[in-house]
Amino acid sequence: MTEYQKPLPTPTYDTRAFWEGTKRHELLIQKCRDCGKVQFYPRGLCTACMSTNLDWVRSSGRGTVYSFTTVYRPPSPAFTPDVPYVIAIIEMEEGVRMMGNVVGSLPDQVKVGMPVTVVFEDVNETITLPKFSPEAK
Repeated sequence: MTEYQKPLPTPTYDTRAFWEGTKRHELLIQKCRDCGKVQFYPRGLCTACMSTNLDWVRSSGRGTVYSFTTVYRPPSPAFTPDVPYVIAIIEMEEGVRMMGNVVGSLPDQVKVGMPVTVVFEDVNETITLPKFSPEAK
């Protein structure tokens, strides 16, 4: 594995379980044990009832493109080999929205409503990034 040059997340108390899940190639979201609401991004309180009684549940990993943009100008030299690339908001089957790259498709083939599924990029020993790829028909 070559050294990864792009910025990487730093797991925190609230996000550690999420990043441990991606390392196992599992996409986890939080679910409130009190009211049943699911939420993403990870945080210490339920956004519906303010409970701290949260659990981690496995997402199906399937969703649809809600919105997207294509990046043509790299934000730093580390991204130059990737342009053009797509950053999208994915509406997951569970009802939460996640941001991620759409890979495995040419940027001009990405469309709002396109079904996608999570894929994982192992970038180093501690971080695995979730990305999304068009679902096979």
